[in-house]
Amino acid sequence: MSRRSKMIEKIKDLMYKPDQIRNIGIVAHIDHGKTTLSDNLLAGAGMISEDLAGDQRFLDFDEQEQARGITIDAANVSMVHEFKGQEYLINLIDTPGHVDFGGDVTRAMRAVDGSVVVVCAVEGVMPQTETVLRQSLKEHVKPVLFINKVDRLINELKLTPEELQNRFVKIIAEVNKLIKNMAPEDKVDEWKADVANGSVAFGSAYHNWAINVPMMQKTGITFKDIIDYCNEDKQKELAKKVPISKVLLSMVVEHLPSPKESQEYRVPHIWDGDLESPEGKGMISCDPNGPLAVMVTNVSVDKHAGEIATGRVYGGTISKGTEVYLVGSHSKSRVQQVGVYFGPERVNTDDVPVGNIVYIAGARGAIAGETICSPDTHIVEFEGLDHISEPVVTVAVEAKNTKDLPKLIEVLRQVAKEDPTIKVEINEETGEHLVSGMGELHLEVISYRINEKGVEITTSEPIVVYRETVAGKAGPVEGKSPNKHNRFYLEVEPMEPELFAAYQAGDLKEGRVKGKEAANDFMEYGMEKEEARRVWDVYSKSMFINMTRGIQYLDEVKELLLEGFESAMDKGPIADEICMGLKFKLVDAKLHEDAVHRGPAQVLPAIRKAVYGSMMLAKPTLLEPMQKVFINVPQDYMGSCTREVQNRRGTIVDMQQHNDMVTIESKVPVAEMFGFAGDIRSAAEGRCLWSTENSGFERLPNELQRNIIKEIRQRKGLSEEPYGPDHYLE
Repeated sequence: MSRRSKMIEKIKDLMYKPDQIRNIGIVAHIDHGKTTLSDNLLAGAGMISEDLAGDQRFLDFDEQEQARGITIDAANVSMVHEFKGQEYLINLIDTPGHVDFGGDVTRAMRAVDGSVVVVCAVEGVMPQTETVLRQSLKEHVKPVLFINKVDRLINELKLTPEELQNRFVKIIAEVNKLIKNMAPEDKVDEWKADVANGSVAFGSAYHNWAINVPMMQKTGITFKDIIDYCNEDKQKELAKKVPISKVLLSMVVEHLPSPKESQEYRVPHIWDGDLESPEGKGMISCDPNGPLAVMVTNVSVDKHAGEIATGRVYGGTISKGTEVYLVGSHSKSRVQQVGVYFGPERVNTDDVPVGNIVYIAGARGAIAGETICSPDTHIVEFEGLDHISEPVVTVAVEAKNTKDLPKLIEVLRQVAKEDPTIKVEINEETGEHLVSGMGELHLEVISYRINEKGVEITTSEPIVVYRETVAGKAGPVEGKSPNKHNRFYLEVEPMEPELFAAYQAGDLKEGRVKGKEAANDFMEYGMEKEEARRVWDVYSKSMFINMTRGIQYLDEVKELLLEGFESAMDKGPIADEICMGLKFKLVDAKLHEDAVHRGPAQVLPAIRKAVYGSMMLAKPTLLEPMQKVFINVPQDYMGSCTREVQNRRGTIVDMQQHNDMVTIESKVPVAEMFGFAGDIRSAAEGRCLWSTENSGFERLPNELQRNIIKEIRQRKGLSEEPYGPDHYLE
């Protein structure tokens, strides 16, 4: 039997032992060494040649990833590791670090129970480290810490053992501060990174060695020995004594939870159903014979097998050939194949039980975030996946040859399925296809993928996505229905800043408000009690509040009012952009007693007019998307880098100095960020590292408002000036 088939046999055997499974994700800032580390773990498990590990970048199997030297998609792989005489199945997901692909991290965190946070010893905890750690803790995923690139501290920075230890202490303290702020309260002490218990490891993924306290005790190797090995250029010998795969995978087995442990506290957090029901009990006890519950975290399209959904089995067992029910899309589907990942290959099995990461062929219509169950027991959907940032840059896509048009529409739908963080708008009337993504790089990769699927396209210059809001208050204004028998009186004002910030950060969930429980959340963020108890709907980070009392027939038109409010929020009055940060109060209404005269054709226009009219009276303004830009540069180039930021309407938020390097933190409008990569390189003569992070929307300066509104309206084929309030409130 070949080594590969032995490994596959072991994987198939261990799948049924949830105590011996570890589902882990590797997360870090860009270029801190995640993919190199994953390579070495695979080499240690005998899946790729040890000589190629680190250079092969086995999990970056996409051509674009190989060419750009970055990870774009989260990649899955299963391997077997022996620890204290017992074998364990480790399902690993290598995630991207670049901010444009943060959506992949969020989705991967839903599938795993533990994460290995990789931090570069030279750069320390960086902004994206914080973001990915926050994403993992938000999903109740337990972290362990690996401090990478230690050889560079020794060989390049020539640090002494004491200086090394001080550097490590500082990194661990920063990570623990984040864990303390964001981990579930009852887990903070247990989840802290602690050198003494071995949940922190140090090493070099590139040179294939790592060490933690248990390994030091076992081998007798100290930090001083490590410095000697590095200085004498004997890292290969060191890697034989303390191989990275052994140290890290043992740390994973010992410190990260099995599905059996983690589902007890993760299921109540990610699933809103009744925990006492058979489905809830089945998930919490990790029962392979319980009702089926699978959460889909990713969908890709395979040339031969069609749509492949990747997900985590939280309850029961999924078997090939069986029929399943997709809760979100209310449809049934027949599973053709199921199995686990083995790097870029997939291994087919007959069943995949609870606690595993599964691939499913044949779940037609599944999208990331979908819940799959059996047709006999419909279960409550899993919590939606919250993506921390939203798409802010758009390009218009056209097919080079008109005969490719039908194929382009199909490919765009496919691409949107594979990457739920992009937004595809297909306007069949104007024939325009708009694709919105997280940034320039994200859109470049998407365009490349569309070309790869056999459609040649041309893309427009990138367009920035704005939002509409108001700066003042207005109302009550009267919105009349076309038959003049129904009238609605609305007031508008900006949402409380704290509340708006909570929605931007994703701390509060949007949606129709059902009971009074939500009122406490609203009051916590500064809303007054009476208003908080009367919120009907939160949509697009805006609120609709019913402040009326005892109005006849109002309940009968409630759905129509909310539908009208929501459709008005999708296209605002000044530039047809999405609205946000608004609070509408319905203060009075007059309704016709005959239901025939208060149907959709009357109520929808009336409420929309009241929404638009009140906004046009309350100083309507545009909000523009902002990005935090972090630049790490030698002191001599600090001036030219800050000038580069300020020339782009950027503001400097903070500067910190470490030795001769300066870290500049700034905020720059996304509209000014095009071409930044080339300009910042020339400003620092190539000696800078920089990264960005989306930071929500801020008000566009008054002097730019008029021109930009004009530009957007021209681009969308609207009249040059927005209509005044009288147009809506005649």
